[in-house]
Amino acid sequence: MRDEHALLSLYARLWKHVSRRRRTQLAALGALMLVGTFAELVSLGMVLPFLGVLTAPERAFEHVAAQPLIHLFGLTAPQQLLLPLTALFALAAALAGAVRLAMLWLQMRLGSIIGVDLGYEAYRRTLYQPYAVHAARNSSEIIAALMTKIHTIVYFILVPTLTLLTSSCIVLTILVFMVLVDPQLTAMTFLAFGGLYVVVAYTTKRSLARDSQLVTAGQTRLAQLVQEGLGGIRDVLIDGLQETYSRIYRRADAELRRAIGNINFMQGAPRPVIEAFGLVLIGWLAYAMAGRPGGMTAAIPVLGALALAAQRLLPLVQQGYSSWTSILGGEASLRDVLSLLEQPLPVYSALPAPAPLTFREGIEFNNVQIRYGAQSPLILRGIQLRIRRGSRTGLIGATGSGKSTLLDVLMGLLPPTAGTLRVDGTVIDDANHRSWQAHIAHVPQVIYLADATVSENIAFGVPVAEIDHARVRRAAQLAQIAETIESWQDGYQTVVGERGSRLSGGQRQRIGIARALYKQTDVIVFDEATSALDDETELAVMQAIDSLPGDLTIFTVAHRLSTLRNCDQIIELSGGAVQRVGTYKGMIEQAV
Repeated sequence: MRDEHALLSLYARLWKHVSRRRRTQLAALGALMLVGTFAELVSLGMVLPFLGVLTAPERAFEHVAAQPLIHLFGLTAPQQLLLPLTALFALAAALAGAVRLAMLWLQMRLGSIIGVDLGYEAYRRTLYQPYAVHAARNSSEIIAALMTKIHTIVYFILVPTLTLLTSSCIVLTILVFMVLVDPQLTAMTFLAFGGLYVVVAYTTKRSLARDSQLVTAGQTRLAQLVQEGLGGIRDVLIDGLQETYSRIYRRADAELRRAIGNINFMQGAPRPVIEAFGLVLIGWLAYAMAGRPGGMTAAIPVLGALALAAQRLLPLVQQGYSSWTSILGGEASLRDVLSLLEQPLPVYSALPAPAPLTFREGIEFNNVQIRYGAQSPLILRGIQLRIRRGSRTGLIGATGSGKSTLLDVLMGLLPPTAGTLRVDGTVIDDANHRSWQAHIAHVPQVIYLADATVSENIAFGVPVAEIDHARVRRAAQLAQIAETIESWQDGYQTVVGERGSRLSGGQRQRIGIARALYKQTDVIVFDEATSALDDETELAVMQAIDSLPGDLTIFTVAHRLSTLRNCDQIIELSGGAVQRVGTYKGMIEQAV
């Protein structure tokens, strides 16, 4: 029972993320199910009189229930009942089939659109998580959840659940009909077939749970392998690791496919056994009913009605069982997706974009400390700094000295563990950090470029129809790349390739600078933006940075002191603390 309660708990958690509109549509599906059960009952109810008029028309003609039809059509002979009853039987069957088709379409459509809603919400909540959360988690788990596990819960959880509900309603209707026709035979049939499915369901339950875990783990592992192989393609090519990665991928993929295959096998396994058993059962029923009063003539309508009901019942029961195994097979993926859907949203996510914070004087680090956990060592220790507005500040220090962490605090990505970051005397905290970030543009060491046009990459994140092309050209001119872009055949409509593969390193960095300038912020952070470039290209990019308007507040992180020669002040970090603060000239003199 614990497993059933756990599954119901998962459904309850999932239901909270289904919108009001989708709940209304699910209610409409429920209403259609009721219509479908009524149509099914009518179509089955027409079997008895139809078969009765085929086998014993005289008896049917004298039956009380046939008299309204006889008077309506003015029938005078028993054989005349055949045509109207055939027409009514065909109409009832067609109606039942149309309703089943409509239910199938609505199930698939509704399951898919709920999957879209869940995928959107999971992705949205993930993007809203604090930077520290993103830094600590494995991105392959998120990619697997969004790209494959959402798909899994749509076709292993949502659609099968709707199918199970629909099948259950119709199965109950058919059983009611069969009980009305012959309760004793119905009870025997139900116990035989139902018992077999119950035994199979409980004997395969543990295997399904194990395979469910293997499926979700395999999806994450495959996403990780693809990321590693393609992300490190240079090393793969240089070291000749293609076969190594291919073998690892094949092994992981084989485990995933084997688990999915096991689930699919367990879905369909009972069907051939049930079908064979059903034929044997019908044979024994015919033999038993032949010995009743009236012989086969009286037995044929009842037997035919039961056989037709069973013919509809067995696929529905199999469908319901398959849906149940699918649900168990997708349970682990559902847990992973729910963990994304239940990520907390910050308060500002429901608010309009905030107005920028007042920034006229400067930025102050007041005894700022950072550590990533209660037991972790300090990354920043007692940082005490003041940077005036419009100045150019350089950061230098060995790897691990705390430069990037200091910038993360400056940009409002990491809240200080102790101490405060102040802008014009206002403490930056969770309530106003978005207002401060409205002032900031960031140029990292590796510029992410989408496989889109130069214009779209400079105005990154802006819908194509809303791009201000004059602003794009102005940003490119300030970044000193406009002349290069305009020399290309397609100009600003040139497609840069995946991650800017068709551009040089210097061109990618300058487009990154142009992107920052397009935002028209007054603080720009260059986080080792030139460290991956050769000396000549670095010099050209630094000239572009040095030529930026003087009213911008600029932070530049570099490994070489010479890169920061035009900064107003240079801060050297060591071991998470400020080692010294001075000018380029003063630091050169100290070095001598």
